[in-house]
Amino acid sequence: MALCLPSTTSQIHAIVLMIGILSSSIRGGESRGTWILDRSEHPGPDEGWWPWGNCRKHTAKLTDFGGVGDGVTSNTKAFETAISNLSQLAAEDGGGAQLVVPAGKWLTGSFNLTSHFTLYLDEDALILASQDESEWPALPPLPSYGKGRDAPAGRFASLIFGTNLTDVVITGANGTIDGQGQYWWAKFKAGELNLTRPYLIEIMFSNQVQIFNLTLVNSPSWNVHPVYSRDVIVQGLTILAPTDSPNTDGINPDSCTNVRIEDSYIVSGDDCIAVKSGWDEYGIRFGMPTQHVFIRRITCISPTSATIALGSEMSGGIHDVRAEDITAVDTESGVRIKTGPGRGGYVKDIFVRRMDLHTMKYVFWITGNYGSHPDDGYDPNALPIIDGINYRDITAENVTMAANLAGIENDTFTGICISNVTISLAEKPKKVQWNCTDIEGVTSDVSPPACALLPEKKAGEVKECLFPDERLSVENIRLKICPPCIH
Repeated sequence: MALCLPSTTSQIHAIVLMIGILSSSIRGGESRGTWILDRSEHPGPDEGWWPWGNCRKHTAKLTDFGGVGDGVTSNTKAFETAISNLSQLAAEDGGGAQLVVPAGKWLTGSFNLTSHFTLYLDEDALILASQDESEWPALPPLPSYGKGRDAPAGRFASLIFGTNLTDVVITGANGTIDGQGQYWWAKFKAGELNLTRPYLIEIMFSNQVQIFNLTLVNSPSWNVHPVYSRDVIVQGLTILAPTDSPNTDGINPDSCTNVRIEDSYIVSGDDCIAVKSGWDEYGIRFGMPTQHVFIRRITCISPTSATIALGSEMSGGIHDVRAEDITAVDTESGVRIKTGPGRGGYVKDIFVRRMDLHTMKYVFWITGNYGSHPDDGYDPNALPIIDGINYRDITAENVTMAANLAGIENDTFTGICISNVTISLAEKPKKVQWNCTDIEGVTSDVSPPACALLPEKKAGEVKECLFPDERLSVENIRLKICPPCIH
């Protein structure tokens, strides 16, 4: 065990500089981690503030518990033993604990995290997901879903899993987690699954969750799934999967409150980000919305899916989602709202600005007839409320169709506002650029001009669509960055 504290002034300054360089270089910009070096906003070491002020008292390496990083030996037991021991130490004195995964190839099945805990992957650390199903415990379906998504019986536990946790961090020096999803994709396509495929990271019923500075590749299904949680930060991730891999969503906040997703690069076989809140009658009964979400500085490549999706599982409600500075290339749509009869719930107060889109099928897409139900127990009269959808300051090029916006008969989707949008069409665009049914709203300075159901704002009306000025509380939460141990 080691106590991770800087030992000299020169080492302190070196660590601060290293963190600042790492934070800006991984994404090639100033956005990630600049608060560490911005003394105008936060005092530096000489002024009594430390970026590692919430670091863990106890630190150990996986090799201290028998871990073998040869890519062949199973380390499931080593992870379990390490986390169990560190959890006890953290509980004894309240100092928290950190498990370092050093350089090497660490094969493992599913393992559970604990509270006041950091899982840290060194730069050359590679966690490999086992393809031995006996190393993946079976779990019941999520209560807001009622059934598994791939098979009704239930689901495999995620590779990195945790429930009922407080203060959990998964991070590193851009180490890699490889889900080795090819095995699972093949079973899914062949219809051979009895349980729903595992996700790479799932944290349930938890608070103060941070996941940052990692590379995630080849997930069996969704990559990052915070569910029934609050105060969640996902930042600085590189997420990669083949664009034909099934359901490899990037980041899916699900029935969560206070979520910040930023500075990430995602290549996916499904939605890069999907905001969710439960499925049909199960989500309605569970009744936990996703709300107060900020998404910014995301780059997405997903030829068959959305940059940001709202739904389709949205039966608990989705409220106050903000997105800005979003780039998409060769992606099916910008923002897509997915819902249908039986979903119930609502999608309200959505604010999107500054999107830069290249080679898109659609810029705007709303689907009111999305199917896919958990069972026959859903109520077809449970209709969703879609209201207060705001898009502004968007440029798009090489676009096949500007918008496909379909509400539900006798359930008009209202409050749609689109302003300051310039769309350049592909060589062979659709003849009808705006397909609109069962919607209401307005537009301003949109080219090509919108449909009759989205008329131009009247003279004297404010041209810009809304985007809130007040900050969300989750924007003020700092990352919990700890330096490597100094001996």
